[in-house]
This record gives sequence, C-alpha cells and structure tokens, in this order.
Amino acid sequence: MGLFDRLRRAFSGEPEEEPKKEDEIVSTSEENQEPEETATNEATTATPEDDQPKVAETTTAEAKEAEPVAKEAEDTKEVVQTPEKVEVIEEIETTSENNEVEIAKKADEESLEQQSDEPKETKAEPKEPEIQTTSSETVRYDKGLAKSRKGFGAKLNALLANFRRVDEDFFEELEETLIEADVGFETAMKISDELQDEVKLRNAKSRSDVSDAIIERLVDIYESEGVDEDNSLHFAKDPTEPTVFLFVGVNGVGKTTTIGKLAHRYQQAGKKVLLAAGDTFRAGAIEQLAEWGRRVEVDVVTKPEKSDPAAVVYDAVVKAKKENYDILLVDTAGRLQNKVNLMNELDKIKRVITRELPDAPQEVLLALDATTGQNALTQAKQFKEVTDVTGIVLTKLDGTARGGIVLAIRNELHLPVKLVGLGEKMDDLRDFSPEEFVYGLFKGLVTPKKD
Repeated sequence: MGLFDRLRRAFSGEPEEEPKKEDEIVSTSEENQEPEETATNEATTATPEDDQPKVAETTTAEAKEAEPVAKEAEDTKEVVQTPEKVEVIEEIETTSENNEVEIAKKADEESLEQQSDEPKETKAEPKEPEIQTTSSETVRYDKGLAKSRKGFGAKLNALLANFRRVDEDFFEELEETLIEADVGFETAMKISDELQDEVKLRNAKSRSDVSDAIIERLVDIYESEGVDEDNSLHFAKDPTEPTVFLFVGVNGVGKTTTIGKLAHRYQQAGKKVLLAAGDTFRAGAIEQLAEWGRRVEVDVVTKPEKSDPAAVVYDAVVKAKKENYDILLVDTAGRLQNKVNLMNELDKIKRVITRELPDAPQEVLLALDATTGQNALTQAKQFKEVTDVTGIVLTKLDGTARGGIVLAIRNELHLPVKLVGLGEKMDDLRDFSPEEFVYGLFKGLVTPKKD
C-alpha cells in the first residue's frame, strides 16, 4: 500500500468521527441548558418531574436560613459548615459592605452543590480521549501547515473551477499553478507530463477525480524520491566524544534561533550542551547567541567581533573535549554573496573540527527560511556547492503558504530535511517526519475513499 493510499484511508476515517463529536457536544450543551429535553436522551435517566425539584432546590437555597445551607453542605462532603458561614449568608441577605466577597464564597458552595446533584455531566468525561485520535506530532504538523494547505488548496481549486476539459491548455495552467505553489519547476514539469496519460487512463472527468490524480502523483513522486533518504540526526559513535553540529545559512533565516531551541531540547534531555559563536562578522550575532545561552542555561564560547571564526571553533572543541560536553552546536557566518571567502572559511572551520575530532562534524545543517519559497531552493543549491551539507533545517514553516518547497528540496536537491520549525514556542522545532508532512499538507484535499 502506497503513501497516498494510507493517507486516503486516514482521511476517510475523519468524517465518520467528527459528526459523533459534534453530536456529543450538542447533547452535552442541551443537558446543561434545557433539562426537560435531556429526559429523552438515552444516557440520562431523569424525567422532567425529577429535574424540576432540583432546580427549585438550587433557587430556593439562596433564600433559605443557615440550617438548610448546612444540610446541603454536609451532602457535598467537601464544604465544612461553621458558624461563620451562617453569619456570612445572613450578611448577604442584608447586603453588607463586603457582599462581593460573600457572594463569591456562596457561588463556590453552589457550584459544589451542582456537582454533587448532577453526576450526569461526568458521563461525558470518558468520551474525551476519543478526540485525541491523532498523535501530538500529527496535530503539530496539521497546525503548522495550515497556511500552506489553504494556499495550495486555493490554487488547485481555482484551477479546477475554470477547467472544462482536460486538454493541453489545462496542463499548461497546472504547471504554472504548481510552480506558484513552490513545488519546483522540475517537479511541476514532471507531474504535468506524467498526469496527461494517467488522467486519460482513469477517464477522470469530475473535479475530485482530477484533484486526487494530481495529489496522488505529487505524493508518489515525493515518496519515490525519498526511498533511501535519512531524515534522522546522527551523533558521535564514541560516547566519550562530543557530537558536533555545524550550522550554515544566510543571515536572517533563523539559524541562531534554531541553535538556541535545539540547545534547549538537549539540555532538557539531560545533555551537557556547548555553543560556539562562530559568526563573528555580523553585528550583534555574538550577543544574540550569548543571550540564547543565558536563556536556555548552556555555556557559550565567544571571542571579540571580527575575530577568526576558526579560532572560536577551536576553543569550543577543546573545551568540549576537556570538560566532557555531550553536544557542541556551532554557528557560522552566512555571507553567500562572496562564495569564495565563505567556502574558505567553512573549509577552515571543518578542518579545525576534524583535526581535534576525526569523526566530526556529525551533521552540517543548512538553515532555510520556508517563507522565501524558491529563494530558499536557490540558497540550498549554492550552499550545496560550497560545503558538504548533510541536511536541511526548514524554519518558519508555520508562517508561510509555501510548504511545497519541501517537495522541491527532496525532488531537485535530494537533500533530507531533518528539522522543521512549526511555531515560535521553544518546543516547536521538531524532527522532520515525511508522512506527517504529507498528511498535514494535503489533509482535506483528498477525497475520502468510500468502501
């Protein structure tokens, strides 16, 4: 069973579950607001005659003397009756100066009384776990890719709304639509060529048939290109040596923020983490990384601005070895406009690392800003020429409608995406999951399969 079939099966289960949840919510609200109607519900056993005395008790309890209040408090077994509370109730009835405080106390007692008198509400609690039918990662990808899903869906729907027949003009428009969705020029051309024969074989005429054919081809190409792809992060094989992650990328893509969030992750996992401020040329870069170090409570190796980046990295590697750090995360400059100098600088940094730790760096991670779309793809191609990139960190994926760039990165560059930013919170930097990504990108766009 292919990835598309698994996704369709997952999607087809959702319409069956959601109405049940809506029914449960409606019935619960009706129980709270209109007791007479809930008498017909299978889950309740009370009759209208039984409900009316309870309402009367609640309303008359406010006007009764201290003795009925004491009896009701004893029934709750959570409120202890004292003479002071009797005086409080009398003061409320005579509207004392402190009546706001006393009314609040009385409201607490009434809420306890309602909880003890209406156990039916607790019957809905066991049903709540049914809402969590998907994993936390699925929910994260679903929310993080909402903009991309809406953007791609809108473009696809606009295309299908205008087509009358599937001809050459349709496929030309499809190519433009896919390119605008940032799936990449090569991917768009490939899909368009392959779909022409497939649509004819399927005899696809309805919008849903054509839409499913397009998405299925996207998923199939994405899956086939990633057969041998390794999306996991690699660590030092020797547990006595530190793992080194070298981060590269142009300025402003969220590289330093990614380092800070990743440092927080490993620090919370009990690892001893060290940061190296190797971007000594950009104004404020050293201070920014140092601030992240203070924020997540990890050490940072720095030198004055304009220092040799390789010297900073050397000090960091020596410190990591000597003081038994588990993880070393290295920031670097991103002056891509001068590729020669950048290449020399990165080569020098890698030589320094390898001289001290022959198996390091374990990862060279390229940070790309997902909101830049095709510009990110161009940057990836240029950095791939400059250094041996082992994986991609795609930042700000939640803030863009250009999530299709992940398809282009895999299909055109054959570089694995290893980390994605799905939000601004500290734990929103997530390990990349290809299946969760495809699920989040195309959820709601695939026609559920009818058995």
